[in-house]
Amino acid sequence: MALKKAQKDAVVAQVAELLAKSKLTVVAEYKGTTVKAIQQLRRSAKENGTKVSVVKNRLVIKALETSEVLKSVETNALKGQLLYAFNSADEVAPAQVLNDFAKNNPTIQFVGAITPEGTFMSAEEVKALAVLPSKNELIAQVVATLQSPLNDTMNALSGNLHALLDGVSDKTTA
Repeated sequence: MALKKAQKDAVVAQVAELLAKSKLTVVAEYKGTTVKAIQQLRRSAKENGTKVSVVKNRLVIKALETSEVLKSVETNALKGQLLYAFNSADEVAPAQVLNDFAKNNPTIQFVGAITPEGTFMSAEEVKALAVLPSKNELIAQVVATLQSPLNDTMNALSGNLHALLDGVSDKTTA
């Protein structure tokens, strides 16, 4: 069923808002993917705050043109059956969700990504982002790295302190 002009304008406004709020919008081709698989992708994406939408490319291009920052985005790659993954909280989450889903569904292929600065990233760059650890994992790694010297020092001091106390107690009993 074709959308009426008012419905198309509403979709353009919604997509423009998603693009403006998103830290990274990943674009992927879904040709050959079943509706059931797309629904499963949407459910798994929703768990980490990513919204997956299938929108006509022409409407996405119109939404890009409404933004001053995104007006200059290269749109030549926006051809074919594409889905768009938006996330306003994490830069790599949309790429990771699609990458994880594509492991079991090879019909999903990265096309690229749109950054908030108005540049279009290539599919290779998006794949590189997809294998990065999540934001929470990176924070945990940094905290563990910062705590490591402190833990090592405490363990060394506590080990030597016990040996010293044992030596003192042995001397006093002798």
